[in-house]
Amino acid sequence: MIIAGKKYWKVGELAKLTGLTVRTLRYYDQIGLYSPSGYSNTGYRLYNESDLTRLQQILALKELGLSLDEVKSIIADNNYNPFEIVSLQIDRLREHIRIQQKLLKELQNVSSLMEMEEPLSVENFTKLLSMMKKSHEKFFTERRSSMDHHFDKLGDFLDKHSIEPT
Repeated sequence: MIIAGKKYWKVGELAKLTGLTVRTLRYYDQIGLYSPSGYSNTGYRLYNESDLTRLQQILALKELGLSLDEVKSIIADNNYNPFEIVSLQIDRLREHIRIQQKLLKELQNVSSLMEMEEPLSVENFTKLLSMMKKSHEKFFTERRSSMDHHFDKLGDFLDKHSIEPT
């Protein structure tokens, strides 16, 4: 990841750039999940481009529902492949877009009928409401199914690298 002209970011700058809080970034450093690459002469945390890539991977794993301890274990593993996580995010986003496009088409149909001042039948509205309900239900059902699949893929990995309680 390249951000033109900038080589290092202080914690406040990184928080502003990513939308995370300074407190969250400091906590991640405190627990050893996400530490900066360096420090300034005055003690400020300094993050570089590879730190930004690592942060994206951490947030992607959290989005999959993993605990911070699980994320830390996965990131620390030499066999960890960040490309797989990005691929999972892309697949999830594509599916979400597909579902929303179906709903958009139905809304455009109703809008077109309204614009032509044609009477809308109960059937038009019930079809739209049904599509909205199906879109909502399908999104969560498919998300659950997708998450189950992703957890299955990560399951073996986590079994091999589980963190024992202290």
